[in-house]
Amino acid sequence: MDALIQIFIMLANTANMLVIIWFIIGLLFSFNVIGRDNQFFVAVHDAIARLFEPVLRPIRRVLPDTGAIDFSPMVLLLLIYALIIVLESLRPI
Repeated sequence: MDALIQIFIMLANTANMLVIIWFIIGLLFSFNVIGRDNQFFVAVHDAIARLFEPVLRPIRRVLPDTGAIDFSPMVLLLLIYALIIVLESLRPI
């Protein structure tokens, strides 16, 4: 059982890092540090966005509309951290 919990914790940490990478690349696009003509970063950003869009869509429906700022990735990060805390508490000592 401990090995299964460890696998879920590793997957949650990986998802956490992917959301952070997606957010940073989005910021770099927004501030024109990286142009949209850089195909590598566009491909990475789009792949991560497609991966997390099914999870972010219900969060966006619940959150109020704040205009240009999307808080759904931050809520997703908090939910992932909460999941990690729950999984850590389930691990036997």
